[in-house]
Amino acid sequence: MESLTPEQFCELWSRTYNTEGKPDWSHIFPYYHEDIIFKDSIQRIEGIEAFRAVCARLTKRCEQLNMEIISVAMNPGEIFFEWKMVMMFNKYPPTPLYGCSKLTLGLDNRIIYQRDYFDMWGDIFNGIPYFRGPYRKFLRRHFG
Repeated sequence: MESLTPEQFCELWSRTYNTEGKPDWSHIFPYYHEDIIFKDSIQRIEGIEAFRAVCARLTKRCEQLNMEIISVAMNPGEIFFEWKMVMMFNKYPPTPLYGCSKLTLGLDNRIIYQRDYFDMWGDIFNGIPYFRGPYRKFLRRHFG
């Protein structure tokens, strides 16, 4: 597989999360290796079928999911990008999450490892007035 340019990457990944409806990853699954390892702050997934299942669960939970790619950096064998994702659930206001992802490419230029970094609870609590202050105060007091 040809290696992606930053422009191709942004176009493909931006198309995944649209502004009217559920996300669709089908056009980017070919860029993932069948032995993909995916990690984020709450889970570790191994294999393309398990990764597809994670994507399906996220789609099922959200009424709508939008992602803005803020920046992309590429090195040989690596793609690093910063993003803002807005999830919309049935009974709750839209929730923006801010994060970044590091994609490691295998010898065939497909993604063999993906690590997502984000502060899910901090971003969610920022949208809840009564939790925002106490949560931030707790973090400062106990973790600096």
